[in-house]
Amino acid sequence: MERDRASARKLEKILELFGEIQGREDSPVGLLSRFQELYGELAREERPGFFMELLRRFETTRGEIEGELKAVLGEGGQDPVAWSRSLSGLRRKLESPRMRAFRRFMNISGGLKFLLDFRADVLAAQRQSQIDLAPLDEEIAHLFNSWFQQGFLFLQEISQDSPYRQIRFLKDHDMVHPMASLDEMGDRLGEDRRCFSLYHRAMPEEPVVFIEVALTKGIARSIHDIIGGEDRVREKRKGEPDTAIFYSINNTQNGLAGLGLGKVLIFQVVEALKRGNPEIKTFSTLSPIPGFWERYLRRILKGERVPFALKPEKVEEYFSAKARQRLLELHAERTGNRAGSLNQALLEILSTPEWIEDERYEELLRKPLTEITYFYITQEKDSHGKPLNPVANFHMGNGATVTIRNINYGANRFRRGLEESCGMMVNYVYSMTWLQQIGRTMKSLLPWKV
Repeated sequence: MERDRASARKLEKILELFGEIQGREDSPVGLLSRFQELYGELAREERPGFFMELLRRFETTRGEIEGELKAVLGEGGQDPVAWSRSLSGLRRKLESPRMRAFRRFMNISGGLKFLLDFRADVLAAQRQSQIDLAPLDEEIAHLFNSWFQQGFLFLQEISQDSPYRQIRFLKDHDMVHPMASLDEMGDRLGEDRRCFSLYHRAMPEEPVVFIEVALTKGIARSIHDIIGGEDRVREKRKGEPDTAIFYSINNTQNGLAGLGLGKVLIFQVVEALKRGNPEIKTFSTLSPIPGFWERYLRRILKGERVPFALKPEKVEEYFSAKARQRLLELHAERTGNRAGSLNQALLEILSTPEWIEDERYEELLRKPLTEITYFYITQEKDSHGKPLNPVANFHMGNGATVTIRNINYGANRFRRGLEESCGMMVNYVYSMTWLQQIGRTMKSLLPWKV
């Protein structure tokens, strides 16, 4: 009980401080710093309640906008100047007190980073607590859409000559293909490798998103041709590079989720690569397929009632009668037990990463797994009609294309790749036509210098 009272007092104190901040005409550095300190003391389980109180207490009231609403509704629209004046007055009144407070953080050192982490907490609370914080999220996202524009962003190439702290940061924040040592990061900055980071001028020490690129002869179809030592030597012998493979794209700020900076980064990196390597004509990814096994195929094979287009009874159709029989025999040989169905056998086979080491499975699984993966990438949609897989949604939403030839069997034989996506990877290809089109659009809207 005493703990609950202490938590309530702490919550009230920080809410009072927020009210004082939003009521000021200036940017009170001391109050803003104190707010950051108190917010940092809130336990994770206390934050959803704080966010809900922000929505409840710091909102525009009906009385505050009633006069402007009447003015707008009463305006006949005959006088364009009067009409615009009425709308401007209403817009000013509609902005919540929260927005006025959030804007003040941009004027202090570390304020932008604080708001990025703050929005990340809002998004996390919304996912974990199932509470609706959309208005709060939208307000901060609106500010970010203004702040992450034009002259605020700059691109920087990271090389082996870059400061240690930059290289170390990228090594520690690569979530796509994590590294165990700095030596691995050094290998990714070699002569046929490139790395670019996008920075905000208010946070010049910490990139907001970065991308790792391999320059190859033709489209690379296995991650082991890119980040494996001996494999990499073999890949370099194939000839002069004509292709840029984006194999790791990392957003380092969860608070920027959904704001489209990846498209900005890809465009700027393409422009930089074309200037430095005019022989590069093809731009493609070599992408993971997060969720393909655990959240998709595994559930289907288990016979769960799933909201997917691919149903359990349809899986067998991807296998010939001969392949089905052979898989059941191999499974029985390895386990000593006869599976009741092909789906049960597949579930038990693919649940253990060691299956990839048995070459007999390749002949039986390559074609079916490739076709199922292609179906997942291109046909499985979310409630908004977009690709269910988040990586597919990102690249295809940015204009990349994929064909069944771009689905790569056994492309990631690391344990994580097998557990995540049965070792499958995808090439999303950005066409020159699309790159030229988006380039013209970006240049007209965002005249940045790299």
